[in-house]
Amino acid sequence: MTDDVLSRPGVHALLADGTTVCIRPVLPGDHDQLEGLYLEMSPENLRRRFFAVSTRSAALAADRACAPARPGHRALLAEARGRVLGLAEYDTGGAADSAEISVAVAEGLHHRGVGTLLIEHVVSAARSDGLTTLTADALADNHEVLRLFAGLGLHVDRRREGPEVHCAIALDQDDAYLSAVETRGRIADIASLEPLLRPNAVAVVGAGPAPGSVGRALLHHLHAGGFTGRLFAVNPGAGSLLGVPSYPSVDSLPTTPDLVVIAGPADSVPTVAEQCGKAGVRALVVVSTGLDGDEARALLTVCRTYGMRVVGPNCLGVSNTEPRLCLDATFAPGRPRPGTAGVAVQSGGVGIALLDGLSRLGIGVSTFASLGDKYDVSGNDMLQWWESDGRTDLAVLHLESFGNPRAFSRTARRVTRRMPVLTVDAGRTEEGRRAAASHTAAAATRTIPRQALFTQAGITATRSIGELIETAALFHTQPLPGGTRVAVLTNAGGAGVLTADACAEAGLVLSRFGPELTDELHAALPAGATVGNPVVTTAGVTEEQLRTCMDRLVADPVIDALLVALVPTAVAEATGEDLLRAVTRGPGRRARPVAVVRLEQAVPVTLLPAADGGDVPSYADPQAAGRALAHGARRTAWLRRSAGTVVDPDGVDTTRAHEIAAAHLATHPDGGWLDPRTCADLLACYDIPQMPWAWAETEDDAALAAERLCGVDRRVVMKAHWPGLIHKSKEHAVHLDLRGEAQVRAAFRDLETRFAGLMTGVVVQPLAERGIELFAGAVQDDVFGPLVLFGLGGTATEILADHAARLAPLTDHDVHDLITSPRCAPLLFGAHGRGPVDLEGLEQLLGRLSRLAGDLPELAEADFNPVRAAPGLISVLDARIRLLPRRAHDPYLRRLR
Repeated sequence: MTDDVLSRPGVHALLADGTTVCIRPVLPGDHDQLEGLYLEMSPENLRRRFFAVSTRSAALAADRACAPARPGHRALLAEARGRVLGLAEYDTGGAADSAEISVAVAEGLHHRGVGTLLIEHVVSAARSDGLTTLTADALADNHEVLRLFAGLGLHVDRRREGPEVHCAIALDQDDAYLSAVETRGRIADIASLEPLLRPNAVAVVGAGPAPGSVGRALLHHLHAGGFTGRLFAVNPGAGSLLGVPSYPSVDSLPTTPDLVVIAGPADSVPTVAEQCGKAGVRALVVVSTGLDGDEARALLTVCRTYGMRVVGPNCLGVSNTEPRLCLDATFAPGRPRPGTAGVAVQSGGVGIALLDGLSRLGIGVSTFASLGDKYDVSGNDMLQWWESDGRTDLAVLHLESFGNPRAFSRTARRVTRRMPVLTVDAGRTEEGRRAAASHTAAAATRTIPRQALFTQAGITATRSIGELIETAALFHTQPLPGGTRVAVLTNAGGAGVLTADACAEAGLVLSRFGPELTDELHAALPAGATVGNPVVTTAGVTEEQLRTCMDRLVADPVIDALLVALVPTAVAEATGEDLLRAVTRGPGRRARPVAVVRLEQAVPVTLLPAADGGDVPSYADPQAAGRALAHGARRTAWLRRSAGTVVDPDGVDTTRAHEIAAAHLATHPDGGWLDPRTCADLLACYDIPQMPWAWAETEDDAALAAERLCGVDRRVVMKAHWPGLIHKSKEHAVHLDLRGEAQVRAAFRDLETRFAGLMTGVVVQPLAERGIELFAGAVQDDVFGPLVLFGLGGTATEILADHAARLAPLTDHDVHDLITSPRCAPLLFGAHGRGPVDLEGLEQLLGRLSRLAGDLPELAEADFNPVRAAPGLISVLDARIRLLPRRAHDPYLRRLR
């Protein structure tokens, strides 16, 4: 749906009050409306816009905006329901990198964000046109427009010139600007969701008198759940349903509902939506399934035209458990328990499982949204709602697709610093896109960018719904572990061994106890107890002894978390319940997290009520407890880390890089792999170090190149080249360790003979000295944008699959993670005994690769393999780059899906 909407002349976005507007280029037919926009202005606003009061100015301004397209000029307008709300335009006047901007907002529509939204879109267009500065002149008493410029988040240089103020707006897209855009977007987004998630009146379309229908189930949930607003049914043949008044159509309702839930047949959905829009409804939940392409497009067009937010179609519904609202517009088998977890899912079945699990544990749900086919409202919307609703302290997502991953990532990074965001990383076994056949494309399966997004955004990604519920139980009830050091306390040796194994497998470390702690544990426990780690108390431990031991372990600074594995026995004076009371009689939340493992427990996880009203999580499987603690430790590490700084390498010639890409695509309209010389020119724009090489098209040229590069005695490498050749080793198109002119000539003749009609030339290089062979690459994912990959290289790179990946642009933290995450990382730091490789050079290489991928949307793949790494040296031995005809896309521009 997104591509279809964005391919139209305009895009839709939200104003500060949640109103939907269309931002589109001005067309000649807009002339009369634009002239009317100015004629309807008050004399004072006309004076501020044109520096004089003249009706002639309105016609001239409309003429200029609607004139035929010309270089250096752009004009965008905002409209809603066919009415023009504002206009913004710029004109370079022939300047290369700057343009003059103007903005006008319809009378009576100020302070709703029309002008700011227009300028954001103008700024994005100006950047794509290569502009670096926008200028504007305003009267000194035009405080509104001056505040507008100052509040953009961009650097504005203001200079007073008599009664006027000259403003120069720098178009750098730094974090300050993106944060300002995010803040404005969040305010608008939350306002637009109010009618959906906090409606005063709801109507259900499609509820019938016969039991068993989805519409009837929805109406029953709303009515029986105690919805505090006004509730209506829409059914032509009934005056009342389930005690709820029913009306024949939406336009016959006694009041306009904020929210309408549509549960009718697919072919009726667009018509009902049109009725809702005309009646002034602000939000729809479409649970209907089976909409075809035409019906889907009609539904979204109607929602955009009338400014309605829509959840679905093909969804379970929405709910909000606020006591003053009690909204349950779902057909789930049970009603969610009120609580503090926000839940958004695409799959209705997953939603039912999560609602049940969170309610059973007592965590409960604040707001729930089943997004279904996700035509409009998304996980990004829900994150922003939970961030501001004052109730949610745990966000749970199950997303099968991402409309704008880079915007989602920025939102998630912000929200995750305030509350845990948990998700299920589904679809991990997808084969991925290997058709392009390069190392980079082979490594970048669809799961890789999704996992990179989760890691960089601080999202806790679990592997199943069960694991998510188990982790939520710990996060909801216990403080986060300060690190990975764990103590295991048990009354049975076997249970302790299983728990210790589970911790190690989860990446946790069993703490080493100091002498003082060891002595205190010996003194507190029965004879025969083992006070290593695990601490085995024996079956004869009493409730008091166990509690004393627990308190001492939790207080020790070498321990980040405590797992208590209890097995009921008939040996001790204390029963199993007594031992559990040792855990729960104290506070539910201690200084460090405490979790219980009970192998005989009937359910995977439950919460044990503690004396202070808190809870302690209890797991049937020690592996579940270990995984939950490991997730907690990773969250702690992420929170302790600063956001990082985007790598900005020096010596970059972006202008030249764009020229090279444009020249290649001019001669290769369908794109393709660059030849070695063009590839080297592009890498030189980013100062990416390459092994010296020479191009040769004849045997004599090859011999001369070898002598020039390496002298008479040094060894050389010869690589064949032809368009489309990717894996030279697989094609046996490489000769290694050539010595002397005779071997060089013989190698050239061999390649020329075997690849006759294909080979266009050869690359001659010195044979590289010993070093570690690495792989670095970038791929432009259709959904997630540029992705940088790094790991072990050479001919076995795909077989060993020792890679890490991060979404570009890379921060300094991302670069560090890329280098340290692969299994080969110890080799880079000197584990092979030769000392560390040039780590600074490696960081530079990855940063420059990230910049290359971010600068050029045309870059489909960059594949550096091998990269030679040695002490004091990083060098790309072989590089391949593929370009495709793609346009730049601004992922942070405010617009609806």
